[in-house]
Amino acid sequence: MSRVLIIGAGGVSSVTVKKCARLPEMFDEIYLASRTLSKCETLQKEVGADRLKGVFTVDADSADAVAELINKVKPDLVVNLALPYQDLPIMDACLATKTDYLDTANYEPKDEAKFEYSWQWAYQQKFQDAGIMALLGSGFDPGVTNVYTAYAAKHYFDEIHYLDIVDCNGGDHGQAFATNFNPEINIREITQRGRFWENGEWKETEPLSVREDLDYQNIGVRASYLMFHEELESLVKHFPTLKRARFWMTFGDAYLTHLKVLEGIGMTSIAPIDFQGQQIVPLEFLKAVLPNPGSLAEGYTGKTCIGTYITGIKDGKEKTIFIYNNCDHAVCYDEVGAQAVSYTTGVPAMIGAALMLNNTWKKPGVWNMEQFDPDPFMAMLNEHGLPWHVIECDSSPFAK
Repeated sequence: MSRVLIIGAGGVSSVTVKKCARLPEMFDEIYLASRTLSKCETLQKEVGADRLKGVFTVDADSADAVAELINKVKPDLVVNLALPYQDLPIMDACLATKTDYLDTANYEPKDEAKFEYSWQWAYQQKFQDAGIMALLGSGFDPGVTNVYTAYAAKHYFDEIHYLDIVDCNGGDHGQAFATNFNPEINIREITQRGRFWENGEWKETEPLSVREDLDYQNIGVRASYLMFHEELESLVKHFPTLKRARFWMTFGDAYLTHLKVLEGIGMTSIAPIDFQGQQIVPLEFLKAVLPNPGSLAEGYTGKTCIGTYITGIKDGKEKTIFIYNNCDHAVCYDEVGAQAVSYTTGVPAMIGAALMLNNTWKKPGVWNMEQFDPDPFMAMLNEHGLPWHVIECDSSPFAK
């Protein structure tokens, strides 16, 4: 018997819960907790109380509160789909209760727009000593893109040298300005300085200052901007032959114009200000007035294309491949009532959890996705709604 506790009840969690609920042979008992009980209760009505056995409120900022809930539910695995600020308290709770842990995004402090794995990697010895496992970043990017890289290294290359992860949302939700996942996290992420790995060191760029126009499968040409994303940090560590590793994401002109205006008037700031005698964070206020990403699903059209260009050496010859997935917003809505950005994160969270629960991916410590055999994960992507494709390219679209 396997028992899983999912923390967080946003768009990604909705997908993960529904996907887990359809696999009783892998997930015998599912429990859900969030700061807002009504969100959990809504999901329980959708999937049925026979599959979502219990719902709870929890303050995920408090390790003690999470540990108390874990002791009550006694899960085999905690799936953290809450905010990145809450990764460490939830990991502390898992340590205190000796419970396995999984998340989809790495930790970042609430008072600083900076995310890196150092805080979570520091738990390696503690988790090993406790005999429990933490799987970091089991979403799409990070997550699937890490597994794509491991799969390519295993099956297509003797050495990988150049890596470019590309993330295109070619969909249309009809809103003037909206983010496809938590607005606070999304805007903190894209307003940071860009960063990439080249010739053994990290190099930085001004935010969204480097652009490439790329042709995405089944979408077309889109403007793509260089950013930092956390999977780069783990991939260059675990694939030391990489000479360069970068991450690119598409943004439309209207989105960037709105963002520039919001930045210019201080609405993307995370520094508290005084407003009518209260301290508020402008970005948190902006999040409150922007559309909820979950509300975008109905009527969302178009597709995403997320993948990895990899150039390396096989049998002494250079070659390039592109591994990618297309995900259709409307198809996702018909299946689970979600848009594709939530779906592409929620499904890999379920797959990572399944592989941990059936002991396919299981060893004490703190691990990134690419540190395990990629084949079982890749097989489950095809089975559960995120089929992947490999194209062998004449050359990379990126200049060396």
